Amino acid sequence: MKLLFVADPLASFKIYKDTTFAMMREAARRGHELWACEPADLVWRAGSRVQAQGARQIQLTGDAAGDWFTVQQSADLALADVDAVLMRKDPPFDSEYFYATHLLGHAEREGARVFNSPQALRDHPEKLAILEFPQFIAPTLVTRSDAAIRAFHAEHRDIILKPLDGMGGMGIFRVGADGLNLGAIIETLNKDGLQTVMVQRYLPEIVHGDKRVLLIGGEVVPFCLARIPQGGEVRGNLAAGGKGVAQPITERDREIAQALGPTLAQRGLLLVGLDVIGDSLTEINVTSPTCFQEISQQTGFDVARMFIVALERSLSHAA
Repeated sequence: MKLLFVADPLASFKIYKDTTFAMMREAARRGHELWACEPADLVWRAGSRVQAQGARQIQLTGDAAGDWFTVQQSADLALADVDAVLMRKDPPFDSEYFYATHLLGHAEREGARVFNSPQALRDHPEKLAILEFPQFIAPTLVTRSDAAIRAFHAEHRDIILKPLDGMGGMGIFRVGADGLNLGAIIETLNKDGLQTVMVQRYLPEIVHGDKRVLLIGGEVVPFCLARIPQGGEVRGNLAAGGKGVAQPITERDREIAQALGPTLAQRGLLLVGLDVIGDSLTEINVTSPTCFQEISQQTGFDVARMFIVALERSLSHAA
């Protein structure tokens, strides 16, 4: 199969932990042809089809310390002419990401197979998607209102505030019972009522990790990565210095995953990363879920293989 990865610049990959690289490596091992481009390379012109201009066919070198790929050729590729397009651009989900999903959606109408589905990417903002599943989430408020946030704090006493467009733990604040700095934090996040904020009851189970539970083709990976806050941090995100510890999923993790898995897969989400703290679902990540390598290195379970097999299965069913 010919696979086109729409991703960040290849030179920026940290291949010792990068999930997209793990996908590429397994795909190459199984004999698939690898192509790569960036979202900026997606172009549509009247009378033509959506193309990846200057897409590069790459071959992996196996060199973990130096140049990890070589370019075999560059060409303009119509997305409908490859077997699968994998949208692996990292967040944030900004206006350019949004426009890229529309170009990818048009490519789908021309016959391209895109994973995850561009429509599903737009329909599942990663923090707000949990609202569809209230039976699994902690007390949560989404608002622009200063007064509503203060009332939520008065009720729950210990809360987490975060922007809706943050990633990697960016912009997350905890306010305890003393309410210290609550006003300043609200002003920072909601910008005088111009921006919407998510507020959740603080979950003390975070000390045991913010678990990344992976769904592939609607099926749950049997191991998760608990991202454990370090030092005085409240954030477990690896980007914020959290320590990643792979562990078997719990019965509660499985309950949540099995409840959401079939629904999300049916919507065109081949790969989903659920964030679970304790028994509560906190986010549904669909743009560029990670943690393949950390789980595989610590447990021996080959997550990338499970993903590529699921991708092959999806393509064979559509043939």
